[in-house]
Amino acid sequence: METKIPLSVAIIVQDKAQNLPDCLKSVAFAEQIVVVDSGSTDDTVRIASDFGCDVFVESWRGGFGAQKQFAVDQCRYPWILVLDADERIPPETASKIKQIISNTDITAAGFSFPRKNFFQGRWIKHAGWWPDRIVRIFRKDMGRMTTATVHEAIEINGPIEALDVPIEHFTESRIRSILLKIDQYSTLGAEEAFKEGKTASIWSAAIRAKLTFFQNYFLRLGCLDGSQGFTLAITDAINKFFKYAKLAEMNKQFKKRKF
Repeated sequence: METKIPLSVAIIVQDKAQNLPDCLKSVAFAEQIVVVDSGSTDDTVRIASDFGCDVFVESWRGGFGAQKQFAVDQCRYPWILVLDADERIPPETASKIKQIISNTDITAAGFSFPRKNFFQGRWIKHAGWWPDRIVRIFRKDMGRMTTATVHEAIEINGPIEALDVPIEHFTESRIRSILLKIDQYSTLGAEEAFKEGKTASIWSAAIRAKLTFFQNYFLRLGCLDGSQGFTLAITDAINKFFKYAKLAEMNKQFKKRKF
């Protein structure tokens, strides 16, 4: 039996039966693993329950920030690690986390990690995908999730220490699933932009998409990541187009209701 440490892991899921087992195995050293499910139709809940997780079935709260904060609120240990189902904690990172938790002299309120993103079997090293530094572990009384509906983050009230051990991220590689994800994320992004009073047109959406591809593939050297880099540059541009195309549509509908 692996020795457990007083750490809570917070994971939100929906239909993640394929990814969840490896994710849970990588954090088996944590005393508590909180899994918040928002309505899976596959074996996600059973997998989490069989692993011994604290499972909560909670309706979608309108955004990733709010959903993850609910998971954080269910954590009972002073240190919390926020993880996605397609992420893994490799052995060297697990060892570092154990050192942090056992060290009572640590003054940091949170820690950031470089994230190794893998797409279609390739470690993506360009276009902003590496080192892709993220804050993922923090003291519960000194941090919380932002309220962003998408691209949420952890806000830390105190010093943050940068670690050199990575989190591994095996991002969705199936084109069909990527397109479904783009539809979800572009809708959430458009809704957030609309609430902030931003405007767009179909032409500005097209220009943004073109610039996004050019920046990622050429200026940020995504071309050095082979066919995977090209695919990512294309899908990022598509996501940008639909986000602002949907925002333009929302602007038009708002004007119609107003007049």
